[in-house]
Amino acid sequence: MAGGSMVRRDSRSEYAARMHRVLEHIDRGLDQQLELDSLARLANFSPFHFHRLFTAWFGETLGEYVRRRRLEVAAQRLIAQPRLAILQVALSVGFGSTEAFARAFKNRFGTTPTAWRQLQVSNRDQADSKLDQAPAPTAANHGSMKVTIVDRLPTSVAYLPYTGPYGKDLSDFWMKTVAPWMETNGLYGQPRYGISHDDPGITAPEKLRYDAAVEVPKQFAGAGDYQMSVLPGGKYAVGKFKGTDTQVGEAWAWLLRDWLPGSGMQLDSRPFFEHYPVEATYDTETGEFECEICVPVAPL
Repeated sequence: MAGGSMVRRDSRSEYAARMHRVLEHIDRGLDQQLELDSLARLANFSPFHFHRLFTAWFGETLGEYVRRRRLEVAAQRLIAQPRLAILQVALSVGFGSTEAFARAFKNRFGTTPTAWRQLQVSNRDQADSKLDQAPAPTAANHGSMKVTIVDRLPTSVAYLPYTGPYGKDLSDFWMKTVAPWMETNGLYGQPRYGISHDDPGITAPEKLRYDAAVEVPKQFAGAGDYQMSVLPGGKYAVGKFKGTDTQVGEAWAWLLRDWLPGSGMQLDSRPFFEHYPVEATYDTETGEFECEICVPVAPL
């Protein structure tokens, strides 16, 4: 009986690994052709079975998922890069023309890409105006966050995937699921990473994807249903943050929607993440913590 349980657990882990490999490939190749047959080969399933498995696993068809990701990433880039032409945004997420992109965008968000951008920029300017009238920001406020451009090396990580709302639910996931797994595998004292795949201002809370990751050797073999990946190296805009889980969302928004447009840099397709160095502090009484907010960038 124990042997059968182990086989089932190993089988489920293999399914999860294949599916997460496909999601990673999609996220890093939204500007490319993403055909069912090639993604099925990547997952080592037949196209027929892969399509059914994908829908059962993630609650939406492959086509629905790819279309949603393309449009949500485009919506994010429209805000973060206000001077980037609509056609360039469209091409960067795999649409062949402005017209096709505009139709799909309006169907998803109920407005045109241009109107969406204007509304978001207007909302940001109004928020900035209110901040100008507010007291000077404290050290824990995103307004004083120092941002530098850093060249990072590729990093091997083991991670536990999470889907759902950010904030307290995600903090509970770290405390109740990730921490015991780290202890079991002797991973305390290693740098940690929170890899965000979606913007909570755009994606529905129940579809937000996040990976709770720990730096490990390339040949790491531990216990539990974890996945392995490599955080890509390259240039990142890194903001030093100190605050609570309610403030970190504001810091992300400030970096992407206020700092980035005037930085001379642009986003690329590598994942966003929070880096928790070994020496980063956490206050159990106040919930205040330290991390580095890392946004992948390239010159405009």
